[in-house]
Amino acid sequence: MRVVVGLKAGASIAESIRLVSQSFRMTSIESADVDARLLIAEALRLGRAQLIAQSDRLLEAREVNVISALATRRLKHEPVARILGRKEFWSLELAVTPAVLVPRPETETVVESALDFVATRGLRMEKLRLLDIGTGSGALALALLSELLNASAVATDISAEALAVARNNAARHKLDARCRFVACDIAAGVGGPFDLVVSNPPYIARGEIAGLPPEVRDHDPVSALDGGKDGLDFYRRLAGDSARLLGPGALTIVELGAGQGDAVSALFTNAGLTVRSVRKDLAGIPRALGASLP
Repeated sequence: MRVVVGLKAGASIAESIRLVSQSFRMTSIESADVDARLLIAEALRLGRAQLIAQSDRLLEAREVNVISALATRRLKHEPVARILGRKEFWSLELAVTPAVLVPRPETETVVESALDFVATRGLRMEKLRLLDIGTGSGALALALLSELLNASAVATDISAEALAVARNNAARHKLDARCRFVACDIAAGVGGPFDLVVSNPPYIARGEIAGLPPEVRDHDPVSALDGGKDGLDFYRRLAGDSARLLGPGALTIVELGAGQGDAVSALFTNAGLTVRSVRKDLAGIPRALGASLP
C-alpha cells in the first residue's frame, strides 16, 4: 500500500496538504493541490475557510491515519467524488455511488443550452414538461428543475440502482414532487410530448474504453460509457424516437463527445430533425447539440 512520505503526527495542516499534494503529483494526478485540500478537509471535518484558518494546527495520530487512508485511495486513482460520495453540479451537491456516472463540469453546457432555449422563447415561468434520458444521479433534471420553478420532469434510466440515487438527490433538494423516475431503456417507458428533452448519453466507442483514464475506466459504470462500436448507438435510437417525444417547438439537447458534432448532426438530420444549435464548453469543444422537428 502506498503511503504519503513524511506525513506523521505533529505535522501541521498546511504541511499535510503539501505532503499529500506532493505524493499526488508524483502519481501524475493533475489536480493534486485541489484534491489534497478536499480530502484533508473531509478527514478533519472542516470547511474550506476552517482549513485555512487552522493551517498551523498540529495533527493527532488518529487524524493522520484518516488522511493517509483517503490519500491512499486517491493514489490508486479513485476519483475524489467517489471517495467523498458526492459531487457538486450546477451548485447542487449530488450523492454519487458506483451505480452512476460522476457529473462532469462540461455537462453543465447542456443546462446552459437548455436555459438559453427557454429564455429566448419567454418560457421560463411556463409549466414545461421535461425529459431527462439516462439520468444517472439526476444531474440534468434536477439542475433544470432548480431553475425552472413551474416545470416538471420525467427522468429515465435503465438502472434501478441509478434511479434510487437520483430519487434521493431529488428528495434532498426538495425537487422530488416535480420529478417522476422511470426505469426503462432510453425512453421506452414514457410517452410524449415533451417541451424539452435532455441527455448525457453513453458516447465512448467500445474499443476506446480500455484506454480511458483509470478514474473513468475503473470507476464509472460501463453502461454509462459504452456508446457501441462507434459511440453513436444512443444518438441513433434517440433520433428515431424524437417524433414521438417532441411536441411543437420542442427541443432535444444532447451532450457530445469530443469530435462527434458532425456525426450526430448527420444522424439527427437524416432522421428528419433540424439542428438548431451547437454550444461549446469552456475548453472550446462542441459539447451540447440542440435539434427539433421541422
